[in-house]
This record gives sequence, structure tokens and C-alpha cells, in this order.
Amino acid sequence: MLRIRQELVDEIVAHARRDHPDEACGVITGPAGSNRPERFIPMLNAARSPTFFEFDSQDLFRLYRDVDERDEEIVVIYHSHTATEAYPSRTDIQFGSLSPDSHWVLVSTRDPDDVEFRSFRIADGEVTEEPVEVESTATT
Repeated sequence: MLRIRQELVDEIVAHARRDHPDEACGVITGPAGSNRPERFIPMLNAARSPTFFEFDSQDLFRLYRDVDERDEEIVVIYHSHTATEAYPSRTDIQFGSLSPDSHWVLVSTRDPDDVEFRSFRIADGEVTEEPVEVESTATT
């Protein structure tokens, strides 16, 4: 199960809508070993494509260095689908198998009035949808 704060869901959806008609992509990191998404990091889709996303290699290098220095791990890898449902494509499944411990979140921006937000685990080419529990953001 993915437990995620409402503000992080809102940031993912806002990023996906902003980058539409291209796919948006990014990650959310959290303390190492916690499986708790904390820090939202939008990335540039280097492919600038409505059907494919690709992290820029230099951005990815900086991300991994930063995550390591902060003693974090990538908890969520997210991207959007612009014309199809929020379900992993064959390409997503290939990439997903490289990070089986991450939650793979997909958002569909095909309907401007509806939010389709889903999370998956992808391991060894197998896709398993998991429940998403959205926690309200505490106000102080």
C-alpha cells in the first residue's frame, strides 16, 4: 500500500497538468528504509514526448548523489499518461522492473476534469496495483 500526503498528490497532479500534452515525470524521496514519501522532486522529461518519458542523465546523476547525501531513498517514481489510462505501458514495465522497491505512480491527464491517480509495484515484468491511502495534510 502507498500512504501519501494529500499535498504530494496535489503536486504530482499539478505537475502532470502543467506539462500536458507531454508526459510529466519525477520522484518523491523519503528517509532510507522508511517507505515514507516526503520530498517532492519534479524532473524534466528529456524526451519531451506525449507518449514517453525519460529522465535526463545529468539530472538523474544529481538526484542519486543528492538522495545518497541526505540518506534518503526514492520511494515513488511518477509520470503521467496524456491520452490513456493510468496503467503501466510495456516500456513502463521494463523500467519498473529496474526499481522493484519503488511505488510506480501514474496519473492520467486525458480528462481535464477528472483525476486518475494509481500506484503499482512492478517486479520481474509483473504489475500489481496497490491501494493508495491519501492522508490529509495537517494544518498548524
